[in-house]
Amino acid sequence: YVDDQQQTIYVADYGNHRIIKWKFGERNGEVVAGGNGGGNRIDQLNYPCNVILDRNKKSLIICDVGNRRVVRWSLENQNDRQILIEDISCFGLMMNNKGDLFVSDWRRNEVKRWKKDEKQGIVVAGGNGKGDKLNQLNYPGFIFVDREDSIYVLDCLNHRVMKWLNGAKEGIVVAGGQGQGNSLKQLSYPEGLVVNENGDVFVADFSNHRVMCWSSDSKEGRVVVGGNGQGTRSNQLNNPRGLVFDRANNLYVVDMFNHRIQRFDIDTN
Repeated sequence: YVDDQQQTIYVADYGNHRIIKWKFGERNGEVVAGGNGGGNRIDQLNYPCNVILDRNKKSLIICDVGNRRVVRWSLENQNDRQILIEDISCFGLMMNNKGDLFVSDWRRNEVKRWKKDEKQGIVVAGGNGKGDKLNQLNYPGFIFVDREDSIYVLDCLNHRVMKWLNGAKEGIVVAGGQGQGNSLKQLSYPEGLVVNENGDVFVADFSNHRVMCWSSDSKEGRVVVGGNGQGTRSNQLNNPRGLVFDRANNLYVVDMFNHRIQRFDIDTN
């Protein structure tokens, strides 16, 4: 998660069971959540896979996947921690401008929306069992919610990205969906997702070591980062997993097995 105002990036450091805050230009980060070993105490995390700031930027919302819960950690009081959602195999997290929280559940193959202070969320994508029909998902990962509350879902094991319009009963394929592969029409275990203001869909194509962009209504994508084989060079990736844009349209890529985050200036025209 990038906080443009503070020139800071927050990183879910999965294998170290912690969230790191990293100021741009600095050589070291700061632990702001977890860091007490993997576990299920309220002061611990267990393989956190996603982190966002709440809309007031006063706390972190964390997908604590190893504990099957979503938790809140205050940035103002390190002792203020709260379990928001329990019994959920969470992966993707997103908050809209109204403060509604959207969470994907890879085990139940659904995405739910929680309005503020609600105890029970409602299914807004999937929820019809595991499968590849337009009303189904198979291991939903990262999600993105636009201003109209349309939900984009990384449908990982179907090697596609689905868009569910607000209130829709089934989704639309907006990237991939042509089986697993490495052609410009295909994806292989997509793991990162972000959508820009134009509706262009950017996908971290995990097993193809590249980032793809599908323009609105396009039948095939184009490579915007990587695509030069698996490796450690600055123009290479090693299983990219997460994506986010800042306000200047720089794209940040979680370069997972290189244990780094890379920033790229993307031409969105």
